[in-house]
Amino acid sequence: MSVNDDPESTPEKSGKIGLLGRLRALLGLSGGSLREDVQEAIEEITEASGFSALEREMLTNVLSLHEVRVADIMIPRTDIIAVAHDAKLAEVLDAFRTAGHSRLPVYAENLDDPRGMVHIRDLVDLIAKLTDGFKLNAPRPDQRDFSEITLAESGILRPVLFAPPSMPALDLLVKMQTTRTHMALVIDEYGGTDGLASIEDVVEMIVGDIEDEHDESEAQKIHRGADGTFVVDSRASLDDVSEVLGSDLSTLVDAEDVDTLGGLITTLAGHVPLRGETLRADGFQFEVLDADPRRVKRIKIHPISEPATEGQESVPVATPAPQPGLSQAAKSR
Repeated sequence: MSVNDDPESTPEKSGKIGLLGRLRALLGLSGGSLREDVQEAIEEITEASGFSALEREMLTNVLSLHEVRVADIMIPRTDIIAVAHDAKLAEVLDAFRTAGHSRLPVYAENLDDPRGMVHIRDLVDLIAKLTDGFKLNAPRPDQRDFSEITLAESGILRPVLFAPPSMPALDLLVKMQTTRTHMALVIDEYGGTDGLASIEDVVEMIVGDIEDEHDESEAQKIHRGADGTFVVDSRASLDDVSEVLGSDLSTLVDAEDVDTLGGLITTLAGHVPLRGETLRADGFQFEVLDADPRRVKRIKIHPISEPATEGQESVPVATPAPQPGLSQAAKSR
């Protein structure tokens, strides 16, 4: 049988093989997995090739995106800022002001009962229509004070996507593009809300962090006092805190999924510490300044001048919050 008689030797397949073959030859790739070969080729690319370091990093991120799941990019439930569907528009406007986001999820009883999302543009447009004429001190008879209208009555709620934590982030990106919906609630196996993901979270896996005018920088999460102490937001990156302190805090725990200072403190304590609770480790004392029953919020770091005894490892030691009778920390909880 000639090549032309081979049913599998179609022009389309021949062209595809020829293209892949030329790509392998051009990049000097082996005959193994094309993805792995391209990744290795990118790692070996130098500046002289015309690819910048940023371009190489983005190409690597694109090839690695197939391994990223929604659970890897989502905002955890405890950090979700949402509004109730029976909230007044004035309250919703204030929530947008403090949150610094353009979209907020809307719930009924709690986050496990989502009703959609609200966009700041829709809210501002509605408020502009409701208040038109008030600036002239001549309100129309059909106008209402927007502060009296609830979000449920407003008619500006938009649908939100739902995604399981195991869903590939790339699939979520495609779904967001096709539905023109840029927010998804991550739902666990029991139907409860586990987290939130936006299209920006997926894109950041390729291009890196995208910070706008309202995002709080890492530097703003770490404040150095005149006495040499540090007041740190619990969401501050463990790498950034380690850099400021000059000590690698990641060596204190074995958990690979601890990325923030709050996660480190909770892991070291073995529980969610109370306000006023302290821990000592690696030449530092960590004092919990603010916390709620679910997470630590702010930590004060005191450098300890006394060095550890030679040959003795620095072992984390937790000191419970003082509780004379009913302490202030207990009252606040």
